[in-house]
Amino acid sequence: MHNAAIHVLGLDAVYVALPTPAPALAAVLGTFAAVGGAGNVTLPHKEAAERCVARKTELCERVGACNTFWTEHGALVGDNTDVAGILAALRQLGVDGGGSWLLIGTGGAARAVAVAASQVKAEVHVLSRDAARAGAFAEWARGRGVRAAPAQGTLDLDIAINATPAGLKDTDPLPLDAESASRLRGRAALDLTYAPGGTRWVRTLRAAGVRAQDGREVLVQQGGAAFQRFFPDQAPPLDVMRAAVQRALGA
Repeated sequence: MHNAAIHVLGLDAVYVALPTPAPALAAVLGTFAAVGGAGNVTLPHKEAAERCVARKTELCERVGACNTFWTEHGALVGDNTDVAGILAALRQLGVDGGGSWLLIGTGGAARAVAVAASQVKAEVHVLSRDAARAGAFAEWARGRGVRAAPAQGTLDLDIAINATPAGLKDTDPLPLDAESASRLRGRAALDLTYAPGGTRWVRTLRAAGVRAQDGREVLVQQGGAAFQRFFPDQAPPLDVMRAAVQRALGA
């Protein structure tokens, strides 16, 4: 996605994957700062990266997770572009404000969903396999102005959002079964994970008549926002980036 954008704009840069074990994260980020680099952070390092950058945007601080960083005057600046990506993908699904959301998960991606919900004044019901984690996450979210509570009983919801890694493999358990999802008032679901051919959860929900999409549009939109942080004088070529993602993942 990023290399396709770099190529079409004729920029002197390259985007590469850099697998990083948790104990090495601070040192790796420090190296980027030393050489004036920039990049993205994905799971499981988003929350730790937020603590490693020298400066951060208000949104990054509010989410408590960093997925995008760049160098200014020898110091790393952190941001969170997941929020913008999530909101853009939800607009595609027809969920553009308010309502009640079921949020599945309590990690860094879930934090971005909660902050996105606060921006459109949506109510968040948190679902986790660990009830204590759901309660702690809801308390964290309320501290940031989000209307949030642990999910309890039968809920009348507009959308279900999977913010867990479940779904990266077809053998993973479904984040929410099709029968429960079929009772969604808005009959919409967003899976933040993505995989070639779509995730099993999205395929299952679509077969049950639920309007669902995986996280590839979130990927493109947050990537476009990150690209503009990397290259402030360039408009991100979203169509090029989207086409690259589609080629990589298939229909």
